[in-house]
Amino acid sequence: MAKKKTSSTVTPDTAWLARGRHLGPDPELDARRNLIALKAAGVLDGFLELEPEDAARSSVLYPRDAAADPGASARRVFEARWRVADDVTVRAQLTTYEGKVRRQSQDAVTWILAAEADRRWDLGWPSPATMFWPDGGRAEWDHDVVPDIRLGRTNHLPADDDELRARLKECAKESWYIQLVVHEAMTPDGPGQRPLTGFLPPSLRHQVIEHRATPQQAQIADFALRKERGVRMPRGGAVVLPAAEPPAAYEAEHFTLHSVFLDGSEPTELVAKIVEFAGLPRPLAPDAEAALLRLRRGWHLLSPDEELAHARRMVHHYAEALEAMTQSRDRYHEAAEALQAALSEATDGKGLPLASPAEPGKPDSSPLSTFTKALGRFRGPGK
Repeated sequence: MAKKKTSSTVTPDTAWLARGRHLGPDPELDARRNLIALKAAGVLDGFLELEPEDAARSSVLYPRDAAADPGASARRVFEARWRVADDVTVRAQLTTYEGKVRRQSQDAVTWILAAEADRRWDLGWPSPATMFWPDGGRAEWDHDVVPDIRLGRTNHLPADDDELRARLKECAKESWYIQLVVHEAMTPDGPGQRPLTGFLPPSLRHQVIEHRATPQQAQIADFALRKERGVRMPRGGAVVLPAAEPPAAYEAEHFTLHSVFLDGSEPTELVAKIVEFAGLPRPLAPDAEAALLRLRRGWHLLSPDEELAHARRMVHHYAEALEAMTQSRDRYHEAAEALQAALSEATDGKGLPLASPAEPGKPDSSPLSTFTKALGRFRGPGK
């Protein structure tokens, strides 16, 4: 099984995270148009577009740290806010990055999307991806960071044994998505070739990658899955793959189905298994953790109530800082007055003793040495 160093932090149940690549000519234009259309339709409460430098310079309002800076390779930062279930607010941040498609010649733009709700995430809520990206295949935004893998598609496994194993290994190492492998017992007709992810709840449709093995790949797929992921591939069945570091509650047999009918009907049992797997605690990848931290600490799209609350927090913060400065000044004055009183007492109120006339052949004493000698006579316990 592929190994990858992951964060010890578990993905919060309030968060929705995704990472992919846009292969189109202008990803920011696609996102901008979609946000404008949804805002006009009343789906979004508001949205904001920022240059990465503007997001980093907001340290006047937000803490300046690594989490608040999207990074030097960032192209744009988009923020959007909407409501679900009438009173639950969702905040989301999409950042686009410069990047190259590995093993391919065309340019690609990597994107990271982090969304968080005020309470536990409900899979029946709309997918945050559809708030920023146009749904329905009208834009090339739905590519995974692993080449030749797309969301909402039936991604057939490579015919070559080595390439097949390499893909499974890379998906375990790089992809943030849940991986599903389905074996076609026989070549399905048109309805059976449709992606099974279309039957998933809305928020889960852009969280699952569906791999397909052809009828001839039964043995090779089974062998590769046993070697790379530690699971078996039943003929005509399906398996939800474990992550690089499987959750403690993951049992391969429990998440394996021995029969899946690819006839266009809803695979109820398979959908239930995927939903159950999505509910298991999963380690939070380091990049995902940073994206979630940026969302929480670098949020700009404030509502009027949030702006008022933020202004009150800043006033309270500055008041505390002013109080600390005032106390520090008072302590300094008290210390200076105490030193003056002790000095006056030691010299009987006559000030510093005068230096004796300099002996012949000796240089005149400086004022500093006179002061040092005077204080030296009062050193010792209790002085």
